[in-house]
Amino acid sequence: MQVIHERCAALDIGKSVVVACVRRPHAGGGREQEVRTFQAYLDALEALRDWLTAEQVTHVAMEATGSYWRPVWYVLEDAGFELELVNARHVKQLPGRKTDVKDAVWLAELLECGLLAGSFVPPPVIRELRDLTRYRKRLIQDRTRETQRVDKVLQDAAIKLGSVASETLGVSSRAMIEALIAGERDPAVLAELAKGRLRTKMPDLVRALHGRFGEHHAMLLRLHLDHIDHLDAAIAALDERVEQVIDPFATPILELLVTIPGVGRRVAEVIIAEIGVDMAVFPSDAHLASWAGVCPGNHSSAGKHYSGRRTRGDVWLLDALTQAAWAAARVKDDYLSAQFWRLARRIGKKKAVIAVAHSILVAAYHVIATGQPYHNLGADYFTTRIDPERRARHLTRQLADLGYHVTLTKAA
Repeated sequence: MQVIHERCAALDIGKSVVVACVRRPHAGGGREQEVRTFQAYLDALEALRDWLTAEQVTHVAMEATGSYWRPVWYVLEDAGFELELVNARHVKQLPGRKTDVKDAVWLAELLECGLLAGSFVPPPVIRELRDLTRYRKRLIQDRTRETQRVDKVLQDAAIKLGSVASETLGVSSRAMIEALIAGERDPAVLAELAKGRLRTKMPDLVRALHGRFGEHHAMLLRLHLDHIDHLDAAIAALDERVEQVIDPFATPILELLVTIPGVGRRVAEVIIAEIGVDMAVFPSDAHLASWAGVCPGNHSSAGKHYSGRRTRGDVWLLDALTQAAWAAARVKDDYLSAQFWRLARRIGKKKAVIAVAHSILVAAYHVIATGQPYHNLGADYFTTRIDPERRARHLTRQLADLGYHVTLTKAA
């Protein structure tokens, strides 16, 4: 094959060692290679960088192996190399030839012929923002699980507070739980702590608070509530830090993204953290949708079309987009809502919400790339784009099938 990169290197990265293979021209013609093994400590990685620089390497490839590639990338990214992070599934070695050295050699041979496609690695500020938003998401999930544990303890004590109050940890519910932990057991006294509309359910509330609450339940609830308070403080600290990081470079983009129906501030922060603010790294909105895993896959052979199941993409971005899609489905007089309900009748809500998530991502791509706010096509987009006479004939035929005689008269 034709050699594209004269001097290149490939790295097989593990937790403790990095195997590097350099491919270069041979003095007598042809190609030669050299393989060296380095430990994964920082001083050894710096020695690896110096060796690659001395070999006049221009391109370096490595597999995305867990999080072990990250320190190697960080050491090499400022040294002037063209770095490529490749998906391990795309460069599988032949069975029976799997060693660290052979993997590095195989990767180097693919790289020198230009057969590798690098993954998107965001710049440092976006990586920092991504770490913050992803950890915040995990803490929010932990808080939800801890709230479910609170309800589980109450159920074990025959306290049916969740059957009357809409929120397990609302203001009224939290006050009642704190009173239970403090030793109050009288259902009528506990019910008097209710506020707002919950006071209209006093008879049911008194019955719900009559249980077999004991010291065991009090200890468990105290631990759960303290953990929830700790998580709330951590989430608030992350929110503040995310705002500090995103403010210098993405505040205008953030304001544009929230013009998309269903996209709130947190979802907009996740979108920026996952795809960045430079859309030049994605050739088109279709490439971005494919990378994110929100578009149908291609699987056909011998003229037959098989499953169009979407590929696995950025799960953090997909989670935020589906959350926004469910919210957009409830917006009135909107294109995204009309798209959702039009598709849901035919393919079901779960597939329809992925289609709407795809539309939201495409809209976000163009909003970031052009710097223009979202343009709503309107809820009547799918009906007005169809030939009105054809639509009228279709509806008339449906009514005729139901046994009606229809005469159409155009409105003035």
